[in-house]
Amino acid sequence: MRNVIVLSCGTGQGHNSCAEAIRESFEERGVRCQVREALDFVAPWLTRAVSWGHSFMYKRIPWLFRWGYRLSEEHPGMLEKSSFIVAVLRRGARRLGEALADGGYDTVICTHMFAALELTEALETRPLPVKTAFVATDYTLCPGTEVCGTESIFIPCESLSGAYRERMRPWQRCAATGIPVRESFCSEIRKEEARRSLNIGAGNRHLLVMCGSMGCGPIVKLLGYLVSEMPGDLEVTVVCGTNDRLREKLERAYRENGRVHIVGYTDRVAEYMDAADLYLTKPGGISVTEAAARRLPMAFIDAVSGCEKYNMDFFTGLGAAVTDPSVRVLARKCLKLLGSDERLERMRNALEEYGQANGAELIYRELSERSEP
Repeated sequence: MRNVIVLSCGTGQGHNSCAEAIRESFEERGVRCQVREALDFVAPWLTRAVSWGHSFMYKRIPWLFRWGYRLSEEHPGMLEKSSFIVAVLRRGARRLGEALADGGYDTVICTHMFAALELTEALETRPLPVKTAFVATDYTLCPGTEVCGTESIFIPCESLSGAYRERMRPWQRCAATGIPVRESFCSEIRKEEARRSLNIGAGNRHLLVMCGSMGCGPIVKLLGYLVSEMPGDLEVTVVCGTNDRLREKLERAYRENGRVHIVGYTDRVAEYMDAADLYLTKPGGISVTEAAARRLPMAFIDAVSGCEKYNMDFFTGLGAAVTDPSVRVLARKCLKLLGSDERLERMRNALEEYGQANGAELIYRELSERSEP
């Protein structure tokens, strides 16, 4: 394995973050690795349209995302070869096949099911001597598994292996590697050092609030409840991601409050996690895996549900997270947790016992072994 391409899809930042984690890990091991947007092979405008549409649904009409995901679970035919979605992806199959041949790639890894289905179509049209893999980025069975033609499927945890093997083809291989996260989330720094760097009081509790790269969910209302009841030794950092409207609104509302820190897009999320006692977030597959790698207790905002409901259930089931459908009650649960060293320690121990794997490293090992003669 010397020349790898990772195909992602811009439906939120999670799939791209997973792809970058794989690239980072493989390049550290001397493997040439490139990340490409799968939908670009269909048409660049489609990439922009899908990215915009996904972001719009998350922020404005999350019920539509929930409905669509539930429909894909209940009607697997939506992603079968005769479906409209696969017909669209098939339009990029020839160009993808040409790119794989011209680039001399020996391995193709997909971090989104659309990419895996496009790859399946490409290799049926133009067979190539490449290793292929799909990486699942949520703690549930991914819709489309039945028609995914990659040789390997890498899943978040062993408890999902039965569900995947029931839907996979006999010649496919499944391995529980964990979800890849970037190296910065695997190498922890001291909390004191992180707080000093971020100007967080050393003796204070610190709540980190982040609702995806798009800053979706009821953040304004939630922060209002938190601030109205927060004790004097608590600081709150809200990372708004690419949601500039949310950032500007919160900056205006809390500019006089020195214990509320409003942050826009940042590449220091790992550092903010190191400085935090509790992480309040929507349960995106990458977000929760990054926190699990940090052994950081979590509280979940059920902002969009869909596949994220399974991520939420997985970590609350471990005893590593809490949630509540009421924003007011969730805020109070967070404040109560932050006042209990014992409960926070139990949640950290639950994550320690779970032992989040270094997904990118294990995927590298799996593919390297399978590349050997």
